[in-house]
This record gives sequence, structure tokens and C-alpha cells, in this order.
Amino acid sequence: MTAPKHKKKILAAAALLLLAGAILAIRDPAQQAFLSLAPEKGKPPVTKAANPSPKESVQQPSAEVLSHRVTEYHIDVSLDAQKRTLTGSQTLTWTHPGQKTVNEIYLHLYPNAFESENSTFMKESGGKLRGDSMPKDGWGSMKLKDIRTTDGISLLHRVQYVQPDDGNVTDKTLVKVRLPRPVKGGEELTLQINFEVQLPKVFARMGTAGDFVMAGQWFPKMSVYEPAGIRNRSAEGWNLHQYHGTSEFYSDFGIFSVRINVPADYIVAATGFPTKSAIIKNDRKTYQFYADDVHDFAWSASPHFVYAEEPFSSAQVPGVRIKLYLDPAHKDLKERYFYAAKAALSAYSKWFGSYPYSTLSIVVPPKDGNGAGGMEYPTLVTAFGASSESPGYDLERTVIHEIAHQYFYGIIASNEFEEPWLDEGFASYAEDKLMEQEYGIVSNLPIQSSLVTSPMPLQLSAWKYGSAEVYAQNAYTRGKLLLKDLERQLGSKKMAKVMAAYSAKYRFKHPATSDFQKVVEKTTGQSWKNYFNQYVYGGHMPDYAIQDITIHPGKNGTGYESWVDVSRKSGIAHEVPLVFVFKDGHTERKTWDAKTALTRFKFSYKEPLAWAMVDPAYTLVLENKHMNNYLKAEVDPVIRSRLNLSVTKLLEALLGSLSW
Repeated sequence: MTAPKHKKKILAAAALLLLAGAILAIRDPAQQAFLSLAPEKGKPPVTKAANPSPKESVQQPSAEVLSHRVTEYHIDVSLDAQKRTLTGSQTLTWTHPGQKTVNEIYLHLYPNAFESENSTFMKESGGKLRGDSMPKDGWGSMKLKDIRTTDGISLLHRVQYVQPDDGNVTDKTLVKVRLPRPVKGGEELTLQINFEVQLPKVFARMGTAGDFVMAGQWFPKMSVYEPAGIRNRSAEGWNLHQYHGTSEFYSDFGIFSVRINVPADYIVAATGFPTKSAIIKNDRKTYQFYADDVHDFAWSASPHFVYAEEPFSSAQVPGVRIKLYLDPAHKDLKERYFYAAKAALSAYSKWFGSYPYSTLSIVVPPKDGNGAGGMEYPTLVTAFGASSESPGYDLERTVIHEIAHQYFYGIIASNEFEEPWLDEGFASYAEDKLMEQEYGIVSNLPIQSSLVTSPMPLQLSAWKYGSAEVYAQNAYTRGKLLLKDLERQLGSKKMAKVMAAYSAKYRFKHPATSDFQKVVEKTTGQSWKNYFNQYVYGGHMPDYAIQDITIHPGKNGTGYESWVDVSRKSGIAHEVPLVFVFKDGHTERKTWDAKTALTRFKFSYKEPLAWAMVDPAYTLVLENKHMNNYLKAEVDPVIRSRLNLSVTKLLEALLGSLSW
């Protein structure tokens, strides 16, 4: 939450942004925090953290299988905190999910994105992500030290770096491994891999900040081989992409058994749960973690974490242990984190299906580890860096957004490489709904839509948007606005059925955009082809305008004839609300079906028309060009210009849609 003394500044800034059509570099996931205000009473009370920290609970795997488990990883990794290195060995077992015989596999080596300024990630990002820049001498890398079959055959000489997206021969984030024998559909392949990671200084999800460690995308990860039919794929094959400046990740479900060795004073947070208590020997501590029905494994470590744990259950959540790993600066804020996590688990389990895991861990990085913040991994999320002892609602918004990812990125598991809006847009939609429900925060959608200055198709690979700003405008904001627009047309109850049906049908299934469209059509019983063609597969946004106002003397010299031309410049036909206000304050409201590109409204009245406006309540949330929505009949006789709204009217609109 922005402090009350800054509200006027925010409104003035928002007015300038809307009038100028300025572009906002939106930050994931607290992207709309500055655009919405809320009552102070919505914030849960601050209580002092209990000391000493409780001992972490230990659990055992269940026999239930929820997903199609394609991969199985058994990993041993050791952290050298002084050198910022990881030394690891892993046994990777892959079950071929297709039917065709394959002669090679592909592995993601994500840390190589930070090897040099010539990697595709660094070229595209310029060494920046979401406002954080790469620290000096912060390079990182991954080296495959050995890779062998179970027969002991070395495959190191069969490894080849590949760059299917851009042909950048200096990019080493994806490798092809030629196999000594073919693997048929349904067969298993097991490889023994030794690797070393030089952790970068964190600015982009993974790395170190002092003695804080965030190990995300830290091990050689199997690429996805998609069978025919998955994501409407006509022929089976590999889904292969490098690590890009804006792209995130896509993997198969599987099992992870991971042993993590760290200095004895470190505390480790990780995907899944520990299966036994940590063992300390020779000034080193070893953790054993396990997770199944997940498609990634991440961990974080610090000697400074303040640990807290609470059980939680509800009607749709049979039992989850919520675990906090707090930076000391936020040790007194644990109740706010717990409250946000419980609210998210409870609501999302009602809306999108039961949370299927037994743990949810929240890591709060230190201030200088902010680059690791605001990120999702299976059963583990990161908040933003602890830069303030009394943060505003960005604390809650970040936690709520990242837990929403547990569904769309985690359980439903869309392809973040190729269709990022299915995760980011959906998580942003869920975040907004919950922030309003729990904290009374209502996002200002007219301003947010006006900031979408470069609309592009939503079904685009992340890097094809060209910049982080355009990516965020579309994958986050426009994706969310599209769902809000569907809700406006369907009503909240029908939209809830759509979201519940989509989440249930594609739980652990890797859906595509067309799968979501099919659910919308089946649930509503009507075709949405034109709508999706315009606003999803196309980059259109609605644009309705007051084109012209002309006024003539009335017949017989009494009263006035006012003619108003209204146009549809872009988008498909919607019911468009209109308001016409006359000089004496008399007001008429009309609804236009917008089936034609241009129409004229005629009025005979004793006073001339003063002004007209399209969609005065800003109900058409997808419309982004508000400059032509409003037109005065009379302006300065020397200069006649179109105005979006006078500053007074703009502030009135803002005040009417903000929650205080």
C-alpha cells in the first residue's frame, strides 16, 4: 500500500500517464500495486515472531499418483558458500512418453544464461530483469563434468550445444545428447550426470546475495517430449527452447529425491518436504527432500533465515504445512505472510480445485537478494526482498500472486515458453480477485488498460514480444483484462464455472490456449471464435469513439438539433454504453450494439448538447484508447481539440474507481 500522504501524487501521476499513454514497466508479480489503494484496516496485525524458531516437520511420501510421471531425479548437491559453487551428481530416469523411437535427448543448462554477455538471455535482457541489474563480476555457469549410461558408457563427446530459437552459437543453455542406442516409446533411459554450477550474483531469479542462496533452475533438466495431442500437437516431438530474457519454463511431471549439503549454520527451504531431520557432521549439514507430481525442484539457503511453520486446513484443503523462511528484517511480519498464504490456499482451492501438496514454503530474500524475489516454484514461492520493516500491500499482493502460480504454472502446468499468458494472465486475474476479497483493494482497470500501448497476440512465445515492457503489457495485463472482460460478459457465477471447469479438466495436463477456448464454449454453450480471433490470437483491442458533434437550430426556430456520430474503430461488436449531456444538465443514456462501424444519434431538445462520452463507467475493460471516448460540443473557438477528459473529470473517474 502506498502511504496516504502520497495519494494526491499518485492520482496526478496516473492522470498524466492516462492522458499521455505512457508505458509502465510492470514488475512481476506486484504489477498493479501502485494503481490501487485500500483501507488500512484490511492489513492483519503485526505480532512479534516467536523465539526460538520451531523445528521443521518431517514427512513421508504418499502412495497416491496424481500426474503422468515422465522423469525421476535423484540428486546430491553440495554448496560451497565461499566460492558460490554447487557440485552435484544426479541419476536421471526418463520414460519416453511418445511412440516414435528417439536417438537423442535434450537437456536445459539454464545457469549458462549468465556465462557471458553473449548468451541469448543477456543479449535480450541487457543484464536486467524486472528492475534488478546484474552485479559486477556476477557471472555464473554450468559445466557437465560427466554423463554416462548405466552401462558406464561416457556420453560427454556426444554433447552438442544447440540454439533452435535464434541460432546464437555462443548460447549454451540447451544441449543435445546423442545416445549410444535408440529409445523406443514407453522405454526408460537412465543417465548418471555429474555437474558443477558457478552461481551468479542474483538479479534474475537464481544466484547469491552475500550468504543468501537461491537455487532455481540449477540442475541439468530434461526437455519435454510432447506426445501427439498434447497442446493440440499434431505430431509428437521435442519442445525445445533456449533461455530467453523474458521466458520462464516448461517441464514434465515427475519425482525428485534431493540431498542438499550446506554449511552447518545454514537453513534450507526446498520444494516438497524433508523425509528426515537434517544431519550435522564435520561442520556440514545435510538435508534430504522429496517431492512428487511436480515438474521442477528449487531450494534456497541462508544462515539468517527466521523459520516459522503453521498447519492449515479448510474444506478444500485437507492439510498443508505453511513454512516461512524470513529474512530477519521481516521477522515481526510473519502473521501477514501466514494470513496471505492461508487466504490464497483457501480461496484458490475453492475456485480452482484442491491444493494437492502437503507443504507450501515462502522464502523472503534479503534486500540485496531482491532479484530472487517474486518467483514461483512447485510448493515454494519467493516474496520480494525485505527492503522495508513496514511494507505496504505489495507484500500480500506478491505472496498471493505467486501462490496463484501454484495452480496455473504448477498444477495445470501450461507452457510458459510459448503461451506465457496462460500462467501470468491467469495468476494476475486470480490475484486481483483475492486482493479485493481479502483486503478491499480494487485495481484501477481503466488506467491499466490505457498502459497497454503495444497490444499483440496473447498466443506468442515470450521472447517474440521484443521487450520486457511489451511482454508484461500482454502476458500480464492484457491477459488479465481479457479474463475480466469475459467475466463482465458472462457474469461472475458463469465465469467461476468456466475457471473451475478449465482447472479441473486440465489438472496436471499441460493445456494450450485453444483448450481454454473449448472450455469457455462448452460451459457457455456458444461460439467464442470471433472473440478469440480478435483479442487472443490477434492483437486487437476494442476502440470506440465519439467521432463528431454537430448542432443546428431547431425547426421553427425553437430548440436545437444535436447530431452525434459514434464509431467502432477496432474490435468486434459489443453493447456500448453512451451518455449525452446537454447544457442545462439534462442527460440521456443509450446503448449501441456497434454492429456497424459508424452510427449517428439525433436529439431534439430545448438546449444544445454540451458533451458526449462512450462508456462513461469504464465497463469495457479491454478498451485501451480512452483519448477518443469523450468529446465536447464547444471548445475554444480558435483551437478545437479532442480531449480524453478534463483533468477534473479524470480525477473524478479515478476517485470513483479507487477503494480507500
